[in-house]
Amino acid sequence: MDELDRLFGLLVAALAKETRVAVPFPAAQIYERLVPYRSNRSHLNVATHQDYEMTVLRLLSGERNYVQLEPDSVREAMQSEIATVNPDPAYFRSFPDAQVMVNGHAAERVLLADRAYAPPTDDDEDENPIPASPQLVHPERFRVARPPERGGPSENQCEYCGGVLPGNRDVRFCPHCGQPLEGDLRCQGCGNALDVGWAYCLACGRATGFE
Repeated sequence: MDELDRLFGLLVAALAKETRVAVPFPAAQIYERLVPYRSNRSHLNVATHQDYEMTVLRLLSGERNYVQLEPDSVREAMQSEIATVNPDPAYFRSFPDAQVMVNGHAAERVLLADRAYAPPTDDDEDENPIPASPQLVHPERFRVARPPERGGPSENQCEYCGGVLPGNRDVRFCPHCGQPLEGDLRCQGCGNALDVGWAYCLACGRATGFE
C-alpha cells in the first residue's frame, strides 16, 4: 500500500461518514474538506505538501481506476501533465469544479477491509453486527442482492431478496430491493445494459440506484 492507496482509503472513509460514496462531487472537496493535507499528512505518510499534491493529481488523473473525473477533457489534461518530464503537482487546482465519481467496486473493497480489521464489539455475536469503526457508515450500500438459498421463492416473493410483493398491483420492480422482476435493466444515464445486482454502470460509472 502506498500514498495513493491511503489517499483513496481516507477519501472513501470521509464519504462513507456522510453516506455520499455513490454521489458525484467537485474535485476541490478532496483537498479542501474531505482529505486536506494538514490533518492527514501522517495518515498519508507523505513528506511534503508537494508529495501530497502529486498524489491528488495521480488520483484525479484516473490512476488505478479509483475515481472517474468528468469532463473527459480535464482527466486527459491531467494524464498529459503527469506524463511530462517535470509535472506540476498542483495542476489539478486549475479544475476545482470537475466532477469526481468514486469507483464503487474499489470503495467496496476498502469498506470491507476496514470492517474485517475493526475492533470487536459487544454486537459481534449478533446475526448482523454493526461495525464499531466510524468509517463504515452504511457498508450495506454495496451489498448485492442474491436469491434465497433454501428453495425457490413463491409467486408473491421477489426471487432476489425474498420480499413479499403486493398482489393487487402491476409489479415490475421489487419495492424492497429495487431489482427488476423481468426484462433487461438499463442505465438511466447512457442506456447500457446492466446485470441484476450491479450498483454502478460499467459503461459510464453512474450509480444504478439498485442498492
